[in-house]
Amino acid sequence: MALSHHADKNDAPLPIRITEVGPRDGLQNERRIMSTEAKVRFINALSESGVAEIEAGSFVSAQAIPQLADSDEVFKTIARRPGVVYSALVPNERGLERARSAAVNKIGVFTAASDTFTQRNIHCTVRESIDRYKPIVSQAKQAGIVVRGYISTVTHCPFEGRVLPSRVVEIMRELLDLGVDEISLGDTIGKAAPPDVKRLMDEVMPHVGQAVLLSLHFHDTYGMGVANVLTAWSEYGVASFDTSAGGLGGCPYAPGASGNVATEDVVYALRASGASIGVDERLVVEAARQLGAELNHPLFSRLSRMHEHRTSHEVVP
Repeated sequence: MALSHHADKNDAPLPIRITEVGPRDGLQNERRIMSTEAKVRFINALSESGVAEIEAGSFVSAQAIPQLADSDEVFKTIARRPGVVYSALVPNERGLERARSAAVNKIGVFTAASDTFTQRNIHCTVRESIDRYKPIVSQAKQAGIVVRGYISTVTHCPFEGRVLPSRVVEIMRELLDLGVDEISLGDTIGKAAPPDVKRLMDEVMPHVGQAVLLSLHFHDTYGMGVANVLTAWSEYGVASFDTSAGGLGGCPYAPGASGNVATEDVVYALRASGASIGVDERLVVEAARQLGAELNHPLFSRLSRMHEHRTSHEVVP
């Protein structure tokens, strides 16, 4: 049974666990369709960086997310590094079948704390989404596949405004009752600031037991992503975060949302603050840089921009 990735204030800090979501959440909002080969190179490079998990694809319909239509091939082609978990989103039983065929280590099911957002995203209410996932979670568990439950819009909804922490707790408990092994709480439009994180954590943490892995998934729309990570880590002992190399990503259903908080920026900030973390941010920057060249637009992370600045000002002896 997995221990939760948070520690009581009196406990020794847990090592940081990074779930790299760039290959899925990072790419799904890119207009330019990347080749399967480019995605595989990106994932293989990230596998060498020390991240614990890579969300390598999504088994949604090709019509819904064209960028991820080749997830089956991606999973079959990547060089899997021992000890790294390779996960994917699964919306329905057909998606689960595809995930099993692709030998996915973990699946993610996804809902939100806002009915309007859920309707726009997956065309059902929050209640209907949870009911929809009952057979998926059950079948995945029978097959020995770990299940993560995503909850989006945990502090703000782009359509309904501020979200009550009690609503997040209610949905989290329903997902846990389904049998999910872990929970990821997402600030989907990046509007949260540290006081919002504190309000959320004050209500969430009493409901997270030792059998539940809790991860936080921040976006950096207003430049608060790293500050939110540091608040959750330093004040609540949260030690698991979803991040995206280069700050890639966003949400196609959330107007105004920019990219995820950048993996390399989070790693740097946590290490500088005294956290134990086994990720080499230089390797993350290099993986993101290679992908950024193929995307043909600048990356959003501070460390990546610093790398570009230094490279452009190098003096050849």
